[in-house]
Amino acid sequence: MIIAATAPDLGAEDYLVVGLATCFLKADGEVHTVTIAEPIPSAALEAIARGIPTSYTQAVATTLGAVLSGEEPQLPAGFPADTQFCDEFAARAIAAARTYKVRPVAKSLIPLGTVRTDFNHSTERKRVLNSDRLVKPEDNVKQHAYTHQVL
Repeated sequence: MIIAATAPDLGAEDYLVVGLATCFLKADGEVHTVTIAEPIPSAALEAIARGIPTSYTQAVATTLGAVLSGEEPQLPAGFPADTQFCDEFAARAIAAARTYKVRPVAKSLIPLGTVRTDFNHSTERKRVLNSDRLVKPEDNVKQHAYTHQVL
């Protein structure tokens, strides 16, 4: 069974990891905590499993069909009811599932149907979802006058 017209190479049984991340939203000068369900690509999972600080509190190994059945994405079992989906969840889930096809060794980090919670969870560097990046002229890197000249 093909999961999406844009992903004929993927089926409902393809492996996927969905993480539960602690993120933040700025509103009215205050920062509010939100929990986000977000697909985790294989490279990110490998780094997180090695102990780098992460915003993920847990990750569930599931299948693409379990979270992308029907019109609306489905939360994995055990996720809090107030969990929100990340932006473009379906597209990111398809992209993440492809990474496990290319790097199947990453599937051994969380066996299918299990939950992993032993991450180095940290909110020291807050993931603010709606922050604006202000670029100032001082941020530009100074280059030598002859950088773009043919010598």
